[in-house]
Amino acid sequence: MSRRRIGFWYRLAAVIAKPPLLLLFKRDWRGMEHIPAEGGFITAINHNSYLDMFSYGHFQYNTGRVPRFLAKAALFKAPGVGLMLRGTGQIPVFRESSNAVGAFRAAVEAVERGECVAFYPEGTLTRDPGQWPMTAKTGVARAALQTKAPVIPIAQWGANLAMPPYATENKVRFFPRKTLKVLAGPPVDLARFYGQDPTPDVLKDATEEIMAAITALLEEIRGEKAPEKPYDLREARAEQRRKAAGEEVK
Repeated sequence: MSRRRIGFWYRLAAVIAKPPLLLLFKRDWRGMEHIPAEGGFITAINHNSYLDMFSYGHFQYNTGRVPRFLAKAALFKAPGVGLMLRGTGQIPVFRESSNAVGAFRAAVEAVERGECVAFYPEGTLTRDPGQWPMTAKTGVARAALQTKAPVIPIAQWGANLAMPPYATENKVRFFPRKTLKVLAGPPVDLARFYGQDPTPDVLKDATEEIMAAITALLEEIRGEKAPEKPYDLREARAEQRRKAAGEEVK
């Protein structure tokens, strides 16, 4: 989708969102040259703040290739917000329902039409104590292997310093102004997975390739080393349940 086809609703969203972003934040954007000029593609982004979709969205909008996000279906029912989401072509996700597959199908169809679809592979805000990417769901790998479209890894940092994950109001700090850092990398090489049956192991391995690329970019913009093993939310919750059960026994 070229800049001239961005459309009314996306331009309206930009008119509304860009002024406060420019007022409240500084920017450090790199890697725009990796965003394809034409054709369908996928972006895979880390998720560490409720604000970071605006940070990434601003970056992507300025490349001329606007993204379609997968968003919770409930948001489409919110007054005003739902109208904007539908107008900009976002994709509703009906979690834990028979309609959940529809979001994946819509994402694949959008990529095959030559659009950009943005995935947050972790599926939710990171729970990692250091705000590094967690282990991810395999939807992004499944879409990538089905479409064989380029997967552009993108790391971002800064929105989380203004609004940390799961922050309460008294933890939100816009001043002093934070810098929104966004770094896009070259496409992840998934060629070795093409032609293979999308078994759970294949999808897991492809997903780990994508997440490793995102994490490496985040290490670059943070100037720090990520933990050797990504935080696993399911393992952490299982451990919490074991501890709770042990305390009940006592």
